[in-house]
Amino acid sequence: MKGLKNKVVILTGSEGLIGSAIRDFLLKESVTLVEVDIAFKESRENQFTCDITNPTEVEGLIKMVLDKFGRIDGLVNNAYPRTSDWGDKFEDVSLESWSKNVEMQLNTCFQLCQLVLPFMKKQKSGAVINVSSIYGVVGNDFTVYENTGGMTSPAAYSAIKGGVVNFTRYLASYYGSFGVRINCVSPGGVFNNQNAKFVEQFEHKVPLKRMAKPEEIAPPVAFLLSDNASYITGHNLMVDGGWTAI
Repeated sequence: MKGLKNKVVILTGSEGLIGSAIRDFLLKESVTLVEVDIAFKESRENQFTCDITNPTEVEGLIKMVLDKFGRIDGLVNNAYPRTSDWGDKFEDVSLESWSKNVEMQLNTCFQLCQLVLPFMKKQKSGAVINVSSIYGVVGNDFTVYENTGGMTSPAAYSAIKGGVVNFTRYLASYYGSFGVRINCVSPGGVFNNQNAKFVEQFEHKVPLKRMAKPEEIAPPVAFLLSDNASYITGHNLMVDGGWTAI
């Protein structure tokens, strides 16, 4: 893909379901990839163990990356930290849990952007990709959770992902004059061996009649990072099999 080779790109949550697919795709494109996670299953070059919910660790991470590479060309905010009660029904969610999840997900996106974007501004180049969701754009279809043994979509998820989408637009407006691009990728349902009834009901609704594979999320992320997307900013790319089209 044009304009990706040797770019220094930070990817958070690189060991997760979507993160590992993005990681593998970018490495094949010869990106100088900075993998960020709280633990790694195997050892590779340029891995940085970091709890992104710890502001001090995040500050240290960015300093280490700049000390080693001297620049940051891309940032993918993909990490998905959450509390142990994530997935409780709306009426059972405590205010403490709600606040903690907003802090862990939305606030970490804010901090990473705030730390990285001034360096991109100075470079007059760079791209940030924030990972959102279909449920940051449209309301939930709760029928897909019927007869699934209590599955639901967390209330905080929609608020956080919706916030990510509009925060992306804000940043695109703020940094556009410096040649820095900020975009979103919003996946639809990604298959991860979920409850069979849920998968059946989800696939019945989505126009392509199947859930996404993790590796199908990676190329859109890479595209928005690349020079092929040089005139795209403030955009939310839906990778959802047509879910939001109906």
